[in-house]
Amino acid sequence: MQLPPEEARRDVAEDAQWSRPECQVWTGTLLLGTGLLYCARISMPICVASMSQDFGWNKKEAGIVLSSFFWGYCLTQVVGGHLGDRIGGEKVILLSASAWGFITTATPLLAHLGGAHLVFMTFSRILMGLLQGVYFPALTSLLSQKVRESERAFTYSTVGTGSQFGMLVTGAMSSLLLDCYGWQSVFYFSGGLTLLWVCYVYRYLLSEKDLILALGILERGLPVSRHTKVPWRQLFQKPSVWAAIISQLSSACSFFVLLSWLPTFFKETFPHAKGWVFNMVPWLVAIPASLFSGFLSDCLINQGYRAITVRKFMQVMGLGLSSVFALCLGHTSSFIQSVVFASASIGLQTFNHSGISVNIQDLAPTCAGFLFGVANTAGALAGVVGVYLGGYLIETTGSWACMFNLVAIISSLGLCIFLVFGQAQRVDLSPTHEDL
Repeated sequence: MQLPPEEARRDVAEDAQWSRPECQVWTGTLLLGTGLLYCARISMPICVASMSQDFGWNKKEAGIVLSSFFWGYCLTQVVGGHLGDRIGGEKVILLSASAWGFITTATPLLAHLGGAHLVFMTFSRILMGLLQGVYFPALTSLLSQKVRESERAFTYSTVGTGSQFGMLVTGAMSSLLLDCYGWQSVFYFSGGLTLLWVCYVYRYLLSEKDLILALGILERGLPVSRHTKVPWRQLFQKPSVWAAIISQLSSACSFFVLLSWLPTFFKETFPHAKGWVFNMVPWLVAIPASLFSGFLSDCLINQGYRAITVRKFMQVMGLGLSSVFALCLGHTSSFIQSVVFASASIGLQTFNHSGISVNIQDLAPTCAGFLFGVANTAGALAGVVGVYLGGYLIETTGSWACMFNLVAIISSLGLCIFLVFGQAQRVDLSPTHEDL
């Protein structure tokens, strides 16, 4: 008896999933890749002070260079996710990493190319944003297709810890490199490591035939099959899809606001405190918190709890409890308490990796990259607005509590909508074959 097309595709998808050893190898590889993504991303913020001295940039000009990354980053989220769904997320990641690794390595050369330093650096940062914008949507697409549902949360949260590792390693190495070899060495270090990672993936994990096929598909602009067409109308008619998008928007916006303003909060509120404490401790806490959230999520599902129940619990921790600790930051004058509250808030936000980030894969595994790209684009744009609004509130009221209240409001809004409308049933299948 011939299976219906939807069930036949489901069986093919299950056959294409990684085995346990393959999943372990790819998880470690992607964790390292995520770390190198952040190594390359924060190289410019680390070096901008030294570059400003060399090229005579003022604060406004330095701000243009730093902010230009997000101009590109917001534009390729949806494209990266859709390409990941069509040709495979691992191929999109490898191609983009090749390009951003090369640009990072070549940044010192571009900076000294002619007299228009600001123009070349702004252009290179826009390119970096365009290329790195595809990474997480393509990663979401890859994991939704290759990892079993009962293992997705831990896999995604493990790979996500690469962002904290990347920032810690680059922060530690950059001080040594800046003092001994100058700001150029930071770009050579992060870009060179990225290119070595690309060579490893290309040689040991991907076949040349598959990569050439992917390049050919991109060049011709042809669909892989008729099943790769995104069901736009079907997706956006579902309340659960909008709940996922709004929740992702809220978590991204809250994270960007805290990431942007916490260093200034500590510096102004506790001017005599050691900077490395509040710059490193929250990220050190975030790594085990992220791993624990993924482990706990998969354990609960394997014990028989419904997927949506687990996803909502993770969001209660990631958006609800984390915002409580953010509120506490605005009502304490103790440095130790502030570090504890900040670490708890940042650490708990990593529970979103096992909540909304995986829920998008639950809803639409065949086009998870596209859907995550839409949600992350909204989150990035909201983050830009949220960071500006936070600064406006601080400037007009003279109170840091208003900024932390803003974080709590944004997080609570996203949490409430997800608790009411969030679901884990697939929405990318025809109505007669949806999973119940």
